[in-house]
Amino acid sequence: MSQANRPPRHDFNKLNRLPPYILAEVTDLTRVARRAGEDIIDLGMGNPDHPTPEHVVEKIVEAARDPRNHRYSSSQGIPNLRAAITEWYERRHQVDLDPDREAIAVIGAKEGLSHFVLMTVGPGDTVLVQDPAYPIHQYSVIIAGGDLRTVPLGQGDEFFDNLRQAVQRTWPKPKMLILSFPANPTTQVVDLDFFEKIVSFARENDLMVLHDFAYAEIAYDGYRPPSILEVPGAKDVAIEFVSLSKSHSMAGWRVGFACGNAEMIHALRRIKSYLDYGMPQAIQIGAITALRGPQDCVQENVSDYKERRDVLIEGLEQPGEGQWLIEAPQATMFVWAQLPEPFRELGSLEFSKRLLREAKVAVSPGIGFGATGEGYVRFALVENKHRIRQAVRGIRRFLKDARS
Repeated sequence: MSQANRPPRHDFNKLNRLPPYILAEVTDLTRVARRAGEDIIDLGMGNPDHPTPEHVVEKIVEAARDPRNHRYSSSQGIPNLRAAITEWYERRHQVDLDPDREAIAVIGAKEGLSHFVLMTVGPGDTVLVQDPAYPIHQYSVIIAGGDLRTVPLGQGDEFFDNLRQAVQRTWPKPKMLILSFPANPTTQVVDLDFFEKIVSFARENDLMVLHDFAYAEIAYDGYRPPSILEVPGAKDVAIEFVSLSKSHSMAGWRVGFACGNAEMIHALRRIKSYLDYGMPQAIQIGAITALRGPQDCVQENVSDYKERRDVLIEGLEQPGEGQWLIEAPQATMFVWAQLPEPFRELGSLEFSKRLLREAKVAVSPGIGFGATGEGYVRFALVENKHRIRQAVRGIRRFLKDARS
């Protein structure tokens, strides 16, 4: 091809700043294997397999047939949805919110979070993000043109020691801290005392706090995840994002909301007013039904995830070649597991690829969630118990064969 006929080469600066999406490597391999007719048990992507509750679907269908819901909606969410959101906070967390100033609907927590960062962060702004973390927490900062500083989670007070060091060693001073508990991928949980320290730290260091509360209702063994907004004064520094994807199995409908500091909510409302008209109104009406209607479906989902958790861990921890030692998570729909000792030299990405090829099981490599995720893999509890048992047999067979 002559130089004159070659297509122009465009320089997409923000695209060039994004690192390779490591998790996509296993996803692509899974897709190729399935197209080839292989039976792959996909425990990689956290894509809920439970159906949306029937009463919610019926409401969405009913609303979709009403021509009044065929027009543009409101980017901040219709008033009744914002009222239902604040009722949810009052009922679950005893937090009083103004539905007009302190609550907004978003098209899934991922959209809301990334657009909030895009609106409030720019070149020269430094953002602290826990590590390991759900990828959009880090990538949203890069997309916005900000400077990213990762803070290793560690155990106990280690995180606060790492946080203090990060602030002391960063100039200009960081502008924002992005957190998520219960944590994806590590499943780490915290108590209200943790958030009290976070709010105090944010006040002292003039930080905005963005908390991704995607697993607000997916918890086990008596643990109840606290909201950062339960802390007195949290609304001075924090915004919190919640999703109905897992609790109400509405992942494909893209339903979430953000609450907290009125200025931060206003900033999110402003950028959304330029970029979208909000969720389709029929789905917003369905979300109202989900929040105000019977909640048995949430507990049924939680019970099923717990049973799947137990089946997976009990199967993997059976004595034998390549035995796993796993701490049962108290929350989320994941299991975070350190690689069996004989296989740690492989690294999490190569181990995940081999597991896919030889055990026919897809998992997420820990390195895809940040540097401190290396040496771990994440199992998503998105297959039924029969399939999880099948996955366990395949994994154990692979580990045994690999050592023989």
